[in-house]
Formats: sequence, C-alpha cells, structure tokens
Amino acid sequence: MWSFFSRDPTANFAFEIGDVVSGLEEKSIWTLHKGKRKANGEPVSVFVFDIKDYNETQMQTAKNSLKRLKTLRHPNVVTYIDSLETDKTVYVVTEPVVPIVTYISEQKPSELVISWGLHQIVKALSFFVNDVNLIHNNVCSASVFVDPAGEWKLGGVDYMYPATGEGSIPPVKILPALERYDPPEKNDLSRGRKAEKWSSDMWGLGCLIWEVFNGPLPRTSALKALGKIPKSLVPNYCELVGANPKVRPNPANFIQSCRKPGGFMKNSFVDTNLFLEEQQIKDQNEKTKFFSELTPKLDDFPDDFCKHKILPQLLNAYEFGNAGSSVLAPLFKLGRLLSQEDYQKKIVPCVVKLFSSTDRATRIKLLMQMDSFIEHLQPATINDQIFPQVVHGFMDTNPAIREQTVKAMLLMAPKLNDKTLNTELMKHFARLQSKDDQGGIRTNTTVCLGKIACHLNPQTRQKVLGSAFTRAMKDPFPPARIAGVMAMAANQKYFPLKDAATKALPTLCTLTVDPEKGVREQAFKAIRCFIDSLEKVSEDPEMLAKLESEVNSPGTTDSSAGGWTGWAVTGVSSLTSKLYRGGNKPAPTAAGTQQPADKAKAPSAEPTPSHPASTPAGTRQEPQVEIQEEEEERE
Repeated sequence: MWSFFSRDPTANFAFEIGDVVSGLEEKSIWTLHKGKRKANGEPVSVFVFDIKDYNETQMQTAKNSLKRLKTLRHPNVVTYIDSLETDKTVYVVTEPVVPIVTYISEQKPSELVISWGLHQIVKALSFFVNDVNLIHNNVCSASVFVDPAGEWKLGGVDYMYPATGEGSIPPVKILPALERYDPPEKNDLSRGRKAEKWSSDMWGLGCLIWEVFNGPLPRTSALKALGKIPKSLVPNYCELVGANPKVRPNPANFIQSCRKPGGFMKNSFVDTNLFLEEQQIKDQNEKTKFFSELTPKLDDFPDDFCKHKILPQLLNAYEFGNAGSSVLAPLFKLGRLLSQEDYQKKIVPCVVKLFSSTDRATRIKLLMQMDSFIEHLQPATINDQIFPQVVHGFMDTNPAIREQTVKAMLLMAPKLNDKTLNTELMKHFARLQSKDDQGGIRTNTTVCLGKIACHLNPQTRQKVLGSAFTRAMKDPFPPARIAGVMAMAANQKYFPLKDAATKALPTLCTLTVDPEKGVREQAFKAIRCFIDSLEKVSEDPEMLAKLESEVNSPGTTDSSAGGWTGWAVTGVSSLTSKLYRGGNKPAPTAAGTQQPADKAKAPSAEPTPSHPASTPAGTRQEPQVEIQEEEEERE
C-alpha cells in the first residue's frame, strides 16, 4: 500500500499512503488512510476522495471541505497539514487520527476520558458558532476523530456553512446514512424559523452522545431510549434532543451546565486538563498546589493521554513556567511510560538541569525520588554531570540534605566509576562518619558503606572497611555502633581470616560489655560468625582458600546478574527504607510506644545458627541483619 503514489502527478507528493482505517463507511465521502511523511517517516492521516465512487457534485463538496479545513485553526479541530488535488482525486493530509467509532471499539474509554472528549467537541462547536459564526451541520460519530494522545477532534466539515449572510443556506447532504442525524425542524419549517443558529449542531451533539455510549444510531427514534448514558449527563442530553430547537443550549452554556458540581464534566480529569491548558495565567501558589496533588490522580488517567498530553505539559511547566520542585513527582511518575530513547531525550536533560539547582526543596526531592529515574541514567551522565552536583550535599548545612545525599549513594554507587567511587566518595564518607554532628547521619553512612562494599575494588575494601566499621563501633551514638557491628558481620567475606582474628574480633569483644543491650546482642552474634569461620579453618586448613575466595573479588557493576543494582535483594524501591531514621524523631519500640532518639535501639536481628554443623562446609556464616525500617513520603 505504501506505493499508492506511483504515478504522476502524485509522484512528487511528500507523503505516502498506507492502509485504510475503518470507521467512516457510508457516512462520509472520504476514505481515511494511514500515512507517513517521506522525509522522516512522521505518521499522518490522509483523507482521500475518489470521484469514481461519486459524482461531480460530491467532488465540489470535497473541494469546498478542503478549502474550509485549510482556514480552520483550533486545538479541538483536526489539524490540516497538506493537500493535493487532481482531476479525479482530492488528498487531504492531517495530523494522525482515527475515527471515534474505531477508538471506542479498540480502547473502551472510561467515563472520565469521554467527559473530556465531549468537552473538547463542545468547545469546537462553541468556536464555530460563537467566534466565527459557522454552523458545522454534520455533527455525528463520523465527524469526530481521536489523535494519539486521546484528544478528541472535530472534523467532517463537508457541509459547513455561514450562520448568516451570503451562503447561509444549508448544503444538501447526499449520503442517505446521514439523514438519521437530521433535527426534527428540518422537515417542519414552522419550527425551523424559531431555531437558534446552534440548534441543529446541538441536536447533532445529542446524537453523538447517544452513539458514544450506545454504539451506532440505527434510527432517529432510538434517541428516546437513554441506554447507557450516565445519569449525570441525562438532563443535559434531554435538552439536546428536545423537539423544540429554542430550548437547546448554546455550546458555551452546555459546558457551564456540565461543569457544575455533580455535573458530568466536573471531575479530576477535566479539571487537570483545563488547569494545564491555563497554567500560564496561574500564579505560583496555584501551580504548586496543583502539581503537589497531581501524582495520585495519574493512576486513573490513560497511559497514552499521560504520555502525549500531560507529560509534555509538565516538561513545559518546568522549562518555562517556573513550576518549581512540585512538578518533579508527577514528572518522574509519567517518565516510566517513555521508551529508553525518549527518556534520554526528554527527561534526562531535565534531571541534569535540576541537579544544578540551588533550591534546596528541588534538590531534596530529587534525592528522595532518585529511584524513579536512576535506572535510566547512563554511567557517563552520572559521573560527569550529576555526581559533581550531588556531592555538594555531603557538605550542606542542612542535615536533611546530607542524609538524603548519603541515601542516594545506595542507588548511584553501581554506576560510579573507579575514581569517583573508591576515592572521592570514600573521602566524604570518612568525614561524615567521624565529624558529622548528627548521629543518624553517621549511622546511615555506615549502613550505606556496608551495602556498597561489593562495588568497591579489593584494595579500597582492605583499606577502608575495617577502619570505617571499627570507627563506627566506637561512636557515642548507640545505633551507630550497632550499624558498625552489623556492617562488619554482613561483609565478613571481605575480611581475611587473619584480620578477623587480630582486628575484627578484639574490637567486637569490647562491645560485649557495652552499656546498651542492643549493641551487646549484635556483638555476640557477629563474634559467633567470625569464630565459626576460624574454627572451620582450624579443623581443616585447606578451607582457608575457599573461605577467603571473595576477599580479592573485583567490584561488581550495574551489569551483574543480580540486576542493575547487583547488591539489592528487595529492589530499588525499598533500599532507602532500610536505613536508620536519625534526627530528633523517636524510634518505635516493640510495644508501639516511642523512645527519644538518643536512647533509640536498632531492632534485634534474627537469631543465627551458632553450630558449625548447620552451615555448609566452605561458606562463612553471616548474621541475618536488618536495620530499622522507615516510611519515606514522596510528595
């Protein structure tokens, strides 16, 4: 079919014609085809009129329709792109659309989607009648189309005419299938003289509403049966299909009526779209409130609509509308709908720019929502453009930003290069562990280091882990000491057994008399693990090589078999929840009461088998450690 234009005069036409799209049969003089631009493959729709199927009168109707469509520019009208006229054929190229009948059959849109679609069609009718003084004269399912974003567009302008003045006589509709949409006053001149200029189009709107909910209209009398029309729309529908043309509302008044509380068009979907269309005239407080409340609503919106309509509006709001950090949550949530290629083009530049912001609210929300976009970021982008900006958070005077920066390293570590991870990041962790005045941040730094240890190179592990965990075990903050014990136990496989006996165990033993019971409990469990390994080698010296097989193992990368995080067992969404919540917030106890933060104890670990016989030979026994979980709210 793509070779449709194989002969002059269409050989130089800039578009190719594809398959026929169903939905217009018997109700339109046009045949709708898929199409594409030859230069870049951009999808389009091509409406084709072939005179061999009709006559000269209908040929003139097609040409008049083309002239009219060229001059109509409105967001809710099918967009004209190009055209070609020959002696026998007329080709009209528009934005890619499908007939509403086909769309409803394939997509089964919800009432929310239909409410916004009808809102768009009525706005187009209001534009025709109230702004440019035109009567559409062909409102029915064959005149309504839907674009890839799910936006409803009004077309079918074949029989349009001026409401007053020259040419204000309705053209004759030749197709018999269109007669069922004629209003009753067409055959009653006395009623016709009493009609408003919008009366016939609003009757057609009533027919369209019936067809949207009930399928193709078999006969005019079927309009009396409501069928599946929603109750909230019934009063408005009855006004449209009333026999008296004077009572049919102006399109603008119809929208106002449907937008009243309880009305069919008064819902979150219509509200959201109207706000996005008018965001340029909204003040900053209105924008902040709107974007802050948008994220949970998106679950009820169609994916195609979110991808093609709402996401571009969010990007535009961020780029030009001074929307602030409140736009980030819905922006990243909708980013998941994009392909990897589109994400790199549309979202990643936005993320890079956001990280350079000096606004603390923006920076902390970015860090808290990093799990929403980290998997889409290339290592080069993180190392060259993002980490240099994120690293300032380690030295921020705001403890919340320092803490979120530490947590973000859980997600960034697998994609950091050797120098950034093993040199620069380790310097910041050492400073935070030893000098930060917030016990919670010191604790989380130790937990983070324990979790990213597998990504460090062997030299850095040997140099850093022992001293870092030992430093944590001497911290005056009890949860920090517990974190140090747990981190050392969890990374036991990276310690040579000689270091375990001469460095790790002596430090752990000092904690068996710690004032805090939680510290003592974790110390005993870690000691048992190390001793179990030492006993195995004592009994069978040949086990030494096997037990130390991972001491010099290279750091893993984001391509490891365990997933892009490698070390993440439960997935990125829960990584940052497995951290101690520091600051002045109380820690929950088993009884559901609260203790002050400075007296908080990390929850006890699961009991670990202490008998060597229960552990397979050649493996080191590691305690089942867990750090207190927290629920992080993302606005």
